[in-house]
Amino acid sequence: MTTTDTAPAEAALPAWLTPSRVARLATLVAADARAQRVATTSPYTGAPLADLPVSTPDDVEDAFARARAAQARWAATPVADRKRVMLRFHDLVLQRQDEALDLMQAESGKTRRDAFLEVSDIAITARYYARSAQRLLSPKRRKGAIAVLTHTTELHHPKGVVTVISPWNYPLSMAAGDAIPALMAGNAVVQKPDTQTALTALWALALMREAGLPTDVWQMVVGRGSSIGNALMQGGDYMMFTGSTASGRRIARDAGERLIGASLELGGKNAMVVLADADIEKAATGAVAACFPSAGQLCVSIERLYVADEIHDAFVTAFVARARAMRLGATYDFSVDMGSLTTPSQLETVSSHVDDAVSKGATVLAGGKARPDLGPLFYEPTILTDVTPEMTLFDHETFGPVVSVYRYRSVDEAVAMANATPYGLNASVWGRNGTEARKVAGRLHAGTVNVNEAFAAAWGSIDAPMGGMGDSGLGRRHGADGLLKYTEAQTVAHQRLQGFSPPRRVEHEQWARVLTRAFKTLRALGIR
Repeated sequence: MTTTDTAPAEAALPAWLTPSRVARLATLVAADARAQRVATTSPYTGAPLADLPVSTPDDVEDAFARARAAQARWAATPVADRKRVMLRFHDLVLQRQDEALDLMQAESGKTRRDAFLEVSDIAITARYYARSAQRLLSPKRRKGAIAVLTHTTELHHPKGVVTVISPWNYPLSMAAGDAIPALMAGNAVVQKPDTQTALTALWALALMREAGLPTDVWQMVVGRGSSIGNALMQGGDYMMFTGSTASGRRIARDAGERLIGASLELGGKNAMVVLADADIEKAATGAVAACFPSAGQLCVSIERLYVADEIHDAFVTAFVARARAMRLGATYDFSVDMGSLTTPSQLETVSSHVDDAVSKGATVLAGGKARPDLGPLFYEPTILTDVTPEMTLFDHETFGPVVSVYRYRSVDEAVAMANATPYGLNASVWGRNGTEARKVAGRLHAGTVNVNEAFAAAWGSIDAPMGGMGDSGLGRRHGADGLLKYTEAQTVAHQRLQGFSPPRRVEHEQWARVLTRAFKTLRALGIR
């Protein structure tokens, strides 16, 4: 069914990633020296990778106590000094990127190409917030209640200690990317990275401290949510979570009980719409980039593809050819197109979704099977058609290298099908007429929509907000929102000379008439 190219798996970890270096990273976990340990394995081979201490609820509480003490000093540090730390971190990430690339590949099984996108993302994020924080956090004059007489200023104070819970699929982007604006806003951070990819997050922490961040301002704990989740929720002043919609609902409920804010990036069932005027070859190439990055384990990757009837067959032929030609393998270089799934549970989900669909009548156009000959968690890039609502993957997120292709007869029909989901994270539209493609994009129910691109255009537009609608989450990362959500806005209004109360010897009724005439005059003059 497929002729996907392969490359032999590499059994050995990179030479620099020695047990002693792994052990040094593990010492950065906020946990008692006598803590229980948890082992991780490399997805490429199943070989042992790391032995990490497990944090207890008491360890988490201690981390918050130390973070809270350090945060007061960090908040008093001038933004210009925070900026210098962040720019040094930016430089270190780029200088030592090979270490990050190796770690991400070893822990997640992704290709070096996909890992490099995370390095690029963190460099962009660190530089943007380092150079934008002063402007975003500086006091802002606002229009006062009474022109001239009311001096009103908007201030922003850090929340305090931010809890960040980051996932395994993008271990550098999601760990450092959410901590950076929180730190630049003057907060401390206590973070729980996913255990499977904790080494990458700990590497980022080590570099941030090397760049000059005080030790207790950013701390990391390791453990299961069932054990330390309550301590993480109770200790923080704000919650940043990336993960499943089911977990996000529980976190939103608990944050509501505590009356603290939360930003949640959750699941997606993202759609790509190929318009009738699309360049078929470019769209087919774009579809590969949209559906199979990090073996489809990307919250913004495409799982549903809608193609105009006029070009459907030609597009599918081109898309299938490209998917079948993808080179799979476990090499620590840039030579392969797609790597491995990360965990056995993901392989089980992908396999069960495809098997269920095929058993109910779906047709496999490419892929459709695991590749144990390459490694324990490899699965081929898979394209399905004839997918119907009774199949699990029709409307459930697969989070793997699987996409369903559908045809449509009108743009209205395409928009309706793309929007027929409770999710709303990312979407993609392809067409030669940019104006018309952007009109279609504006009709899609998604927090980010890319035109003639998969996801990188919107994600990389760091000055613009990124986040989900509906079941895909609450809040936004990136842009001004991505930093200001970690602050408390405060209004300071200084009333001078005369306020809303009448002057001495002026009756309230007379004063009301004076103010009424003033309001009407302002309205006539177009003054707010």
